[in-house]
Order: sequence, then C-alpha cells, then structure tokens
Amino acid sequence: MPAKTAAPTRSAPKAILIVEDHPLLRRGLTSLIEGEPDLAVCGEVSTCHAALQALGRSNPDLVIVDIGLEGCDGLDLIKHIKARHPRTPALVVSMHDESLYAERSLRAGARGYINKRHLDDSVLTAIRRVLSGELYMSEKMGTRLVERFIGGRAQNKEGSPLAALSDHELEIFRLIGQGRSTREIAQRFHLSIKTIESHRQHIKQKLGLDSAAALIRRATDWVETGRTG
Repeated sequence: MPAKTAAPTRSAPKAILIVEDHPLLRRGLTSLIEGEPDLAVCGEVSTCHAALQALGRSNPDLVIVDIGLEGCDGLDLIKHIKARHPRTPALVVSMHDESLYAERSLRAGARGYINKRHLDDSVLTAIRRVLSGELYMSEKMGTRLVERFIGGRAQNKEGSPLAALSDHELEIFRLIGQGRSTREIAQRFHLSIKTIESHRQHIKQKLGLDSAAALIRRATDWVETGRTG
C-alpha cells in the first residue's frame, strides 16, 4: 500500500501593524488587508508611543506608517523602527505629496511609499513587494530618483521650494498650516519657544516669505490644497 502523501501546509499569514490616527482610514486598510488569505492585521494604533509598544509585543512582519500622526512625526517613528527593529520593514501610506515625502521616507528607513488616494489593490501590491524585500514607490517617483542619481543632486533644479526644508522644518511647517501656535509646537517637540521661532525664521527665509502672516498663509494653503509650488 503506497504511503500517503502529507498535505501541503499553508504558511501563516504575514502580520501587519497599522499606525494611523484616522479611524476611517485604519478601518479601510484593515478591511483591505484582512480580505487577503496571506495577510493579517496584528494591531492598529494611532500614536508613535503605542506603535513602539506594539512592535515589542507583536513582532510584525511589516509596519504601515502614516507621516502626519497626531502628536508625533512619522519620519521619526520610522527612524526608531529602523534602529530598534532593523528586520521589520516600514511602508508609508500617506496623504502627503510624494515629491516631498517619498525620498525623505526612504532616507529615514522606509522600504516604500504610497499615497492614500490609492487605497486599492495598489496597497496590496506595495505590501507584498516590501515583504519580499523590494522597494516600492510610484513609477513617476522611481524615474525621478533614477534621474537624480544619474544626473547628480546638484543638477536637480526642478521641484517645490518646500524641498529645501529639512525634515524637522517641514514638520513644523505642516503644524503651522494646521493652525498650531508656536507654544503648541514647542511643547510637542519639547523645545523652547525661542527655538521654534528660530525655525520659523529659517523657513521664511528658505521660502522667500517676508512676514509671519505670509508664512501662515503659505502653510495653510499647502495643508488644505497640497499645492507645493
């Protein structure tokens, strides 16, 4: 009597931690991921602190991170993940313009970037690409980075003036656009008001703005419309 062949065992779904402070988007991502037999959501959190705690508990295969988290900076979270959990890749799913944030995210340690406008099968493609050890970004952004690599950073004259801002300055600029006061921003970063005022001055200089009112208008317009020029 021939020996029975053991049935193939199905590998466990890849565990994904979602770090997103908008409940509707969290639910949308969870629903999308849980519909796939090879993927599973192992946790949903809305802050950097909760994300780092969940990473230690659940040991996910992938972390999905938003940039504009309430009370913290997603780029800083990605840097912490890379330092503390170097084998856990991060995929950024954000509403922010990829021309400003995709490269910053990769420099911080993320393995991919996708805009929230594409909450469809593109997210699943990005997840599987990153889980397989590859990078993921839009074709347009990939072409731009290749051209920059070939031509050299100094030859990259196109793009938004906002690209001149450091990661920290861009986060402060975003908070200004959300209506946060200098005191609130200082408290968020545990810095003095004087330090934040200095950052605001540097931002004005880099963007060619001549007043605090002009800075607020520019930041508010960017947050509300996404226009980077």
